Amino acid sequence: MIGLKIMVVDDDSNICELLRLYLEKEGFETVIAPDGVKALELFEREKPDLILLDVMMPRLDGWQVCREIRKKSQCPIIMITAKGEVFDKVLGLELGADDYVVKPFETKEVIARVKAVLRRSVTVTKKERQVEYDGLYINMENYELRVHGKLVDTPPKELELIYHLASNPNRVFTRDQLLDEVWGFEYYGDSRTIDVHVKRLREKLDGVSDQWRLKTVWSVGYKFEVIG
Repeated sequence: MIGLKIMVVDDDSNICELLRLYLEKEGFETVIAPDGVKALELFEREKPDLILLDVMMPRLDGWQVCREIRKKSQCPIIMITAKGEVFDKVLGLELGADDYVVKPFETKEVIARVKAVLRRSVTVTKKERQVEYDGLYINMENYELRVHGKLVDTPPKELELIYHLASNPNRVFTRDQLLDEVWGFEYYGDSRTIDVHVKRLREKLDGVSDQWRLKTVWSVGYKFEVIG
């Protein structure tokens, strides 16, 4: 991973310099943005491989920056927040963030999360991944979900979740397994995140086919059930 570029977005210059020090020690190139507006400007110019994105910033906050980047790129994003409430975590994930850390954080943990997210990102881009069932087509190369041939607008994490389930038909996953295998959480995570994403996927996929379904396995988790 030496030579990959990380953009650190935070209005606290001390945090930026601390992260820069540790990232460069690990061989990463770093770019610093002091606010959300500058982050969007530098993103276009620098094309980073991953973004460490603070939530509470002047001009544009982290949620707005994440939304704008997700309109045009799947660049991995790790949110940095001083808040630990479930709402903040779930919101970031629904907007397409790949992971999050809560201030105050251990710098070594941030570096570990950066490496883990980059490993998953590189794995995804190295191989074409797609599954197809009656009325349903998922292509992770292009991040597309199609229902009866029609493109359905789907946030990245919803798409990754349905792909993970559909590529392992009839296998039951616990909520914790899905958090670990789709979001890659090693230390944090709330199982309600999964329930929110499954609910939204069902709204998109309800009645598409009688040959498969997104099924709740009570007291356990979920599975993509192929019928017949």
